[in-house]
Amino acid sequence: MLRLRKGRYGARFAESSDDLSACQRLRYLAFIDGSGASQRESGLDTDAFDAKCRHVMVEEVKTGTLVCCFRLLPLSDGAQIGDSYAAQYYELSALEAYAGRMVEMGRFCIHPAWKDPDILRVAWGAMTNYVDREGVEMLFGCSSFKGTESEAYMDAFALLNQRHIAPKRWLPRVKAPAIFPFAQRLKRRKPDMKRAQQGMPPLLRTYLLMGGWVSDHAVVDRDMNTLHVFTGLEIGEIPPARARLLRATAG
Repeated sequence: MLRLRKGRYGARFAESSDDLSACQRLRYLAFIDGSGASQRESGLDTDAFDAKCRHVMVEEVKTGTLVCCFRLLPLSDGAQIGDSYAAQYYELSALEAYAGRMVEMGRFCIHPAWKDPDILRVAWGAMTNYVDREGVEMLFGCSSFKGTESEAYMDAFALLNQRHIAPKRWLPRVKAPAIFPFAQRLKRRKPDMKRAQQGMPPLLRTYLLMGGWVSDHAVVDRDMNTLHVFTGLEIGEIPPARARLLRATAG
């Protein structure tokens, strides 16, 4: 059971079909409504993976307002990586040899009207709580840039190429039909650090601060109107000072 409260916000697992519907409505608002993504008549963002996952809700305690949600797909080891959402878009056979417990974090979103940075902190505190309790050794998922045009994110991609490409032993290979091969295209580009940080999605920025790494290409997802990169984080590689901060929030 996940129960975490910090300041104005609390995190918990979805416990009912109504909870799941609330998450799917927030995902629709964050990912689809007015974004250029393919519309859904239901007003919900749903897929076949929802039934396989645990769903985490971050709410304002006083009002019960859902301000953030994400879902978790646990895998006993890399042999199950083909069952993940990310495996639809990336060739992940290199990770099949990973021996430790893994969890895929997906559909992470914060309500567009809520800008409080404590929401992200509580979300990561909840994730840390889960990772520690379940003995997870690798966290992974897809980190998305809004829109499908790479030009706006050239400095961000150049920075990813310069500092954050996955170790060769885990590097995802190309599977999706439409990609932006930024490691190949931006070999000689030196990133403008300010523009790179401004263009980096907040979730991905947090992964990278903890020692996370990415694929060498971005997938062009026209259905969701995003560019996304496979993102991995080996829990044992998180810098000790960062790990202490996360566990302080998770406690």
